[in-house]
Amino acid sequence: MGRTVRWGVLATGGIAAQFTTDLLTTEDAEVVAVASRTETSARAFADRFGIPRAYGGWAALAADPDVDVVYVATPHHAHRPAARLVLEAGKAVLCEKAFTLNAREAEELVAMARDRGLFLMEAMWMYCNPLIRRVAELVRDGAIGEVRSVQADFGLAADLTPGHRLLDPALGGGALLDLGVYPVSFAQLLLGEPDSVQAHARLSAEGVDLNTGILLGWESGAVATLSCSVVADTPRTASVTGTAGRIDIPHGFFAPSGFTLHRAGREPEEYVGEGERITFRHEAAEVMRCLRAGETESPLVPLDGSLAVMRTLDAVRDRVGVHYPSELAVTPA
Repeated sequence: MGRTVRWGVLATGGIAAQFTTDLLTTEDAEVVAVASRTETSARAFADRFGIPRAYGGWAALAADPDVDVVYVATPHHAHRPAARLVLEAGKAVLCEKAFTLNAREAEELVAMARDRGLFLMEAMWMYCNPLIRRVAELVRDGAIGEVRSVQADFGLAADLTPGHRLLDPALGGGALLDLGVYPVSFAQLLLGEPDSVQAHARLSAEGVDLNTGILLGWESGAVATLSCSVVADTPRTASVTGTAGRIDIPHGFFAPSGFTLHRAGREPEEYVGEGERITFRHEAAEVMRCLRAGETESPLVPLDGSLAVMRTLDAVRDRVGVHYPSELAVTPA
């Protein structure tokens, strides 16, 4: 792996555009190709960002010998087939979150990457954010004592017109995979996989979750109260409370501008970021660091952690009665 890492972008939607915008300003990163289901879409994206090659199909991108790593930015239902195609071609993959539709699909991708010695990472860019990493360090170092409670929410009042992807079960629609993955991942970053999962949700006529509350529990006695919504604009804050203090993260907890550490008998301690909030550069830099070092898994976004989050999301969906068509079509062994 040379100093410059050559990227391919698979899909041309809004998240792909945001990632590519940041990638083009990331040191030693080069975007050399983009693929979509249609050549027209791929060419428009390539022209917009000055990308040399545009493919009207995923296989051509996967086969491109000048691509080192592929960023998969498709809707949830296509994460598994897209990532699998790239791994089969022997290339590294950064796959958007939620990692896949369910834990079974995620386990398949992880097994394939590990068997082939290929790099694979879920695009949980929150984990790469310097301030979120600092929160995790403070908690690990005992700054607030033993964690007893985590609270986090992520809700938007979306314009859900008929046919919107968030209402389509076949696309992995609903609040959980799009937004709920953030508070669940935040809680598990600090406490690991929960021992119990409870949930309640309002479902749409199509059978996806619109407004979901989640209660996670651990044998230590710690609890996490989390929520996600596509019908309500929530505060989008997070708080971690321990036996000796509390950390509060304001609006936009998944990409914070700062946070406050409260400890008994002391003045509140303010931690402030570098001014950047929603940026994918830290995530891209971590992928490139791993590739140059010959690492097949990132210590910041470990695959076992991604699998654990997918198991929790599966459990939440089971509790509220959300199932995707592709799952119902699978006959148990």
